[in-house]
Amino acid sequence: MTSRDSAVRICVLYPELLGTYGDGGNARVLSRRLAWRDIAAEVHTVGAGEAVPDSCDLYLVGGGEDGPQTQAARELQASGALHRAVDRGAVVFAVCAGMQILGSRFPDADGIDRPGLGLLDCVTMRVDRPRAVGELLTTDATVTGPGGSTVPLGPLTGFENHAGRTVAGSSAIALGRVEVGEGNGDGTEGVVTGRVIGTYLHGPALARNHRLADALLGLVVGADLLTPLDDADVEALRTERQAAARRDRVGSGHDSLHRRRRP
Repeated sequence: MTSRDSAVRICVLYPELLGTYGDGGNARVLSRRLAWRDIAAEVHTVGAGEAVPDSCDLYLVGGGEDGPQTQAARELQASGALHRAVDRGAVVFAVCAGMQILGSRFPDADGIDRPGLGLLDCVTMRVDRPRAVGELLTTDATVTGPGGSTVPLGPLTGFENHAGRTVAGSSAIALGRVEVGEGNGDGTEGVVTGRVIGTYLHGPALARNHRLADALLGLVVGADLLTPLDDADVEALRTERQAAARRDRVGSGHDSLHRRRRP
């Protein structure tokens, strides 16, 4: 097994603005999964108005309300640190509002388009539909790992609460296909552009989806350092959540939101 000389630096951006639905727990999941493998980790929390470091390995951007979302986008745009970090090869994992502001544009509280950071090839818009609230479940998902390898993630599970529709551009790929719920609004869930990954999954997402957590870590430390862990408890939670999502869909008498709105 290859050793790593320095600690993995994880940066949590603006948790007081973008910390809805337990997304801050993603940092704890990542740091613990490193610790269980005897890999050192440093978690840096950056508050609104504070300088964002551009030297971290992995950045976490959570979900938030419309007003704080717009503030976070404005501060990150002015800083430029996240752009520099991505140019250097850093990994970014963004949830819900975080994913929206990393795209090219997103709607503010008044429905006015605001410029995003352009780190994800996608746009988010308001649509005339009910707010997407409830369990979100994908079919088997994959991401691209180190060296271009395909990393299987299994079904992704989480909780969604958003009113936007996200459309991926030609240089982006979806994280997965929706089985239950809304996701991006077109049958897909999440957007991936290079080493920047966005999703509508709350939960926190990485507690529910340990393979996704390890895929992010693999991009930082390499897959050879990620020795197997005993994830029996996590697998039991995932099985229960998948079954619950499917029961809710059947019990409500309809398929996922995006499917039932199709003519």
